[in-house]
Amino acid sequence: MGEATRCARVVVEELLTRGVRDVVLAPGSRSGPLAYELFDADKIGLLRLHVRIDERSAGFVGLGLAKASGAPVAVITTSGTAVANLHPAVLEAAHSHLPLVLITADRPGSMINTGANQTTDQRSLFSTHIRAASHLEDSVGSIKSWRFQVARLLVAATGSRSLDPGPVHLNIGFSEPLSPQPLEPASPPELVVDPVRTDPAVVALSAGPQTVVLAGDCTPQVGAAAREFAAGAGIPLFAEPSSNARSGSQAIGTYRLLLQSDLAEEIERVIVFGHPTLSRPVTRLLQRDDVELIMISPYPDWIDPGTNAALVTAAVSMEAADPSWFRRWAEADRRLRGVLDELLAEQSDFTGQTLAAVLWASLGERDTLIVGSSNPIRDLDLTAVRAEAPTVYANRGLAGIDGVVSTAIGVALADERPCHALMGDVTFLHDSNGLLLGPQEPRPDLRIVVANDNGGSIFATLEQGLPAHMGAFERVFGTPHGTDIAALARAHHASYRRADTGAELAELLQEPPIGIEVVEAVIDRRHRRTLNSQITALAATL
Repeated sequence: MGEATRCARVVVEELLTRGVRDVVLAPGSRSGPLAYELFDADKIGLLRLHVRIDERSAGFVGLGLAKASGAPVAVITTSGTAVANLHPAVLEAAHSHLPLVLITADRPGSMINTGANQTTDQRSLFSTHIRAASHLEDSVGSIKSWRFQVARLLVAATGSRSLDPGPVHLNIGFSEPLSPQPLEPASPPELVVDPVRTDPAVVALSAGPQTVVLAGDCTPQVGAAAREFAAGAGIPLFAEPSSNARSGSQAIGTYRLLLQSDLAEEIERVIVFGHPTLSRPVTRLLQRDDVELIMISPYPDWIDPGTNAALVTAAVSMEAADPSWFRRWAEADRRLRGVLDELLAEQSDFTGQTLAAVLWASLGERDTLIVGSSNPIRDLDLTAVRAEAPTVYANRGLAGIDGVVSTAIGVALADERPCHALMGDVTFLHDSNGLLLGPQEPRPDLRIVVANDNGGSIFATLEQGLPAHMGAFERVFGTPHGTDIAALARAHHASYRRADTGAELAELLQEPPIGIEVVEAVIDRRHRRTLNSQITALAATL
């Protein structure tokens, strides 16, 4: 016997052949055959193995590794509920086009529906949220067929044929014994699945309509393309923080506020890169019937929340626009920046906006920043444009708060340079298990800045924060928790520091992070709605 060992070895060999160099493993008995093979491969440097106790954290560590490296990353779990815990990361990977390879161990098919321990039908658990799926049984099929199935999934994950990268699922029914067994050497000829790609034509646009570039969440490469396009055409660039385009001569830092001014009504065409929709003014712009909407997407799908897109293409060119159009936006941005900075400087409390501004000003092009959803990324969206900005990553595929700590650790492990993360306290607590790293696991240099306002202040800026709803707000939306962040960090062997002012934060940011650090920035949310309303109203003063 030893078919479980044989199948596991073939799967790991094929992962290596297909370019997988990072594997995240959550412990389990049924996945044992894979664990032993990965342990040996890690020992001789064929791949990097990352072990996590929590499967949900494991999924998001894999997500972060894939996001920063651009390479396929495998995440391996045992059977049962362990598989279901991957689903939040699968959803984010599906909407962010990230090559996450989910390998889930299973009982043999004969045990399904018998009530056997940790046994359920997990083959189609991820349904339409994956690009492809396969099921193997270690007792059925040949080595050649196993290799083919793994190769097929890796091609689907990387999008090398479909131009639609994303998560894939390999479910493997392992039979006992699950511990390593001696095998006769056998190595059939390598199966090659050749990817095929075609280069799309570039669509040429006239410079007639008054055009802006809108850059949403995207890779550094796509962000650079958006920035270069705007500079070449000489038009305004509205760049969200995780667009990796929020720098250079064309970026309008206060665009979110200016979209609520009369100047926004003159926009006639919007060229969209990446995945926007961070703010409601942006969503309203995309929904306007009087705007020509052009979506730039390298994938088969595209972003179009208003279902108004006139053109979807992989690339465009454009003649130089009338320079007066950009000058008007630049002048409005300059004036609005001045009054916005004055308003924030008048605040006696340490606010989220000030925190974001201090962090953004402390980072340069050699730095990496991972940003959580909710208020932190929106606060960054009000910061001044930098000449040289850091590389920014965020889980904006579905914009959830799931797994942000684990995602940040995964990014930092792939990036292999000092990284910073900014997230709210609820986001941090939601994935505090991401700090659970065993003593033998690689530990990145990562500083996690937690904007702690003791609850969910994002809701204070929305309809739920209206005075009429204050009776219910604090319990069901504000959700104060009173958690001791310092004790939590130390319990996970992470260093801890606290900042109560922007000056204190700026001082500690002068030092590079060493290991995993948690910085608790204590901010006040009592006046969040009032300040947000004052900021929003600034555009009307121009």
